[in-house]
Amino acid sequence: MANWNDTDQRQGFGSVPRAGDAVARQETFDAGLRKHMLSIYNYMTSGVLLTGVVALLAAQSGLAVSFASGPLMWIVALAPLGFVLAMSFGLNKMSKGTLQILFWSFAIVMGLSMSTIFLRFTGESIAATFFATAGAFAGLSLYGYTTKKNLQGFGTFLVMGVIGLLIAMVINIFLQSNTMAMAISFIGVLIFAGLTAYDTQRLKMEYQYLRGTEFAGKAIIMGALSLYLDFINMFMFLLQFMGNRE
Repeated sequence: MANWNDTDQRQGFGSVPRAGDAVARQETFDAGLRKHMLSIYNYMTSGVLLTGVVALLAAQSGLAVSFASGPLMWIVALAPLGFVLAMSFGLNKMSKGTLQILFWSFAIVMGLSMSTIFLRFTGESIAATFFATAGAFAGLSLYGYTTKKNLQGFGTFLVMGVIGLLIAMVINIFLQSNTMAMAISFIGVLIFAGLTAYDTQRLKMEYQYLRGTEFAGKAIIMGALSLYLDFINMFMFLLQFMGNRE
């Protein structure tokens, strides 16, 4: 005689979906994503703080004065761009360790470059602008991380805005228009505020393709570089409004 109870048990075991496995996979993914993004924020924050310390020490030691004019001015001003280009174009050939060295070196050189702001603005206004930027950055990055709205199309518009902004800045080198300079600063704050949210969402979305790969470690450093640049540029443009001249 057939044992129908056994048959029912076998069918029940095979047909019931194991929802617990899906939940566990999602929890593992979420935990990995949080760790990935936290690593990016740690690198980015450490880089910003290193830049700030170097800038302050260079200003207090008198190095900033030598960077304000002469050949050193161009070397210090253009060196950060060289590091960014080297990291971007050499990404696939470089090891994670090499990228780390370049990132910290970039943060140091950027600090030397930014030390001249202490010659033009008061320390109190620089500090106030820094904390204002930090607050705005935190809010914008949180929005980019949590929003369900796709910001990818918005990001394309912002990148085009950066190109236009650079062209306007070059033109104003020759025009020396204060009105145009203030307009550039205002637009610059808006563009890099938007890029902060966009880059955060982009880095979050990229994780699903990078997790478990050798490139994941490099992606953390490059992600930190993106957010670092958003923060620094937003700070520099905002300083034109909040900074009190020496």
